[in-house]
Amino acid sequence: MLESLSITNFVIVDQLELNFNGGFTALTGETGAGKSILIDALSLALGSRSESGIVRNGCEKSEISASFNIVNNRDANEWLNNHDIETEGELLLRRVVFLDGRSKAYINGSSSTINQLRELGELLVDIYSQNSHHSLLKVSTQRDILDNFSNLKSNVSLVKKLYKTWHQLFIEHENFEKNRESYRLELEELNEKFTQYQPLEFSLENWESIQQQHKALNNRTELILGTQKVLSILNNEESLAINKQLTDLNSHLTSLVQLDDSLNIHIKTLDAATLELAEMARELNRYAQSLEENHELQKEIEKKIQLTFDFLRKYRLKPDELEDASKLWQERITLLNNILGESGIEVALNQAKDDYDKAALELSKLRSVASKTLSNEITDKLKQLSFTHGKFLVNLKPVEPSQFGNEQVEFLISTYLGAELRPIQKVASGGELSRISLAIRVCSIADANIPSMIFDEVDVGIGGGVAEIVGKLLKSLGESNERQIFVITHLPQVAAQSKYHFKVSKNQVNNQTISHIELLNEKDRVNEVARMLGGIEITTKTLDHAKEILS
Repeated sequence: MLESLSITNFVIVDQLELNFNGGFTALTGETGAGKSILIDALSLALGSRSESGIVRNGCEKSEISASFNIVNNRDANEWLNNHDIETEGELLLRRVVFLDGRSKAYINGSSSTINQLRELGELLVDIYSQNSHHSLLKVSTQRDILDNFSNLKSNVSLVKKLYKTWHQLFIEHENFEKNRESYRLELEELNEKFTQYQPLEFSLENWESIQQQHKALNNRTELILGTQKVLSILNNEESLAINKQLTDLNSHLTSLVQLDDSLNIHIKTLDAATLELAEMARELNRYAQSLEENHELQKEIEKKIQLTFDFLRKYRLKPDELEDASKLWQERITLLNNILGESGIEVALNQAKDDYDKAALELSKLRSVASKTLSNEITDKLKQLSFTHGKFLVNLKPVEPSQFGNEQVEFLISTYLGAELRPIQKVASGGELSRISLAIRVCSIADANIPSMIFDEVDVGIGGGVAEIVGKLLKSLGESNERQIFVITHLPQVAAQSKYHFKVSKNQVNNQTISHIELLNEKDRVNEVARMLGGIEITTKTLDHAKEILS
């Protein structure tokens, strides 16, 4: 989730450092104070398009940094691992925008592309606003919402796997029909290559070990002489031999222990050191002996190294590529044997198609049942949100078989009595879409992967009791401290339901307009809700009303 946001020289913000917690957070303030600027700044950190004119007057660049705790964000961690970006549960996204609109992006301090920032950002925050295109309008998101709602992850994974197998065999079959002889020649070449590879008994771990052995054997004379020198220092009869010195130390300490028992601990230390040195001497003796006796081993190792180098050179591979390459050869040999076998590829292709059809049909049935339930639940929520005659339908549109199954999930809606059900992106206005998004998220939030959600003015066009319902729905979304709900609102009924309340204001400093934001304490929160209730003049009656709403 979003832990902090740092903004420097962005539009009317000079310097801003904000820290956030889990739960429901409201941002309020007068029109033009800069509430949406915060969302715009965060959007830049998440990879949105930069433009000229966003750098504060008199400055050369704007800089926005957003830090996230992603310990429990499975998708974000997987993305980082796939892109070889190190993380220990902490993530820092940084965006620097220059006067001419150019920008630079960084992920955990490493330079990245804007596309990478955008891909990762979509796994961190969902922004629901009247002006931004967000994930809910994507076919993939609508499909994921239904599948998560009905716990179909395992079914979806199976269908994707079976489709991949079937599709691969289908392509192979098409190619095979066009050129049978090339497949036979490819199999012969692969078998020859694999026959040459197997005697190498190659693994990267063994390869590194063999090279280390080879290095040691090539330096046999120097190593034997050096080892003998060490053993001489340990064991000879000269006065400087370590063992003799240890014996003398032991004798002196033993006599001292007779005078003070507390020194006995040093005797134990000395005994341990003596045993360790004795063991080291035995190991060094064995090591020196093995070097003297390993002439045949050296020849064997040199032969294996040469064979491996010849193989790598012949097939233009590097040592660290060979293991993975051999697995691909094996897989390809198995596939080609199936294609060229007595039954040919058609039997395998038909079996793969049957397997896919069964899994896809089961997925379709489960989706059909879940779509009715989700449709009814979202329709009920829409009625609470002032869509009195609104209707929502999770439509399953038949399509050609794909890795996602045999249907496209499509969210349809009608917002007034007698209206035709149409895709939400073609029907809803910005304000309506925010409330529709809220209804969908409330109904499907249990398995949502994105931990932070921002609703920008979801209260447009509503008031009174509906506003209170919106506030309660947002509060229910943010009940888990592992999820964050941010809402920019003008309605006191919505703001009053939040756990944290930030106020955005603007001031004149040195003839410049500067946006300011602060986390409100209990007293200031009453005053802000009273302002939202009563306008310019705040009366005692208005303050009492604000306290009542907040209680």
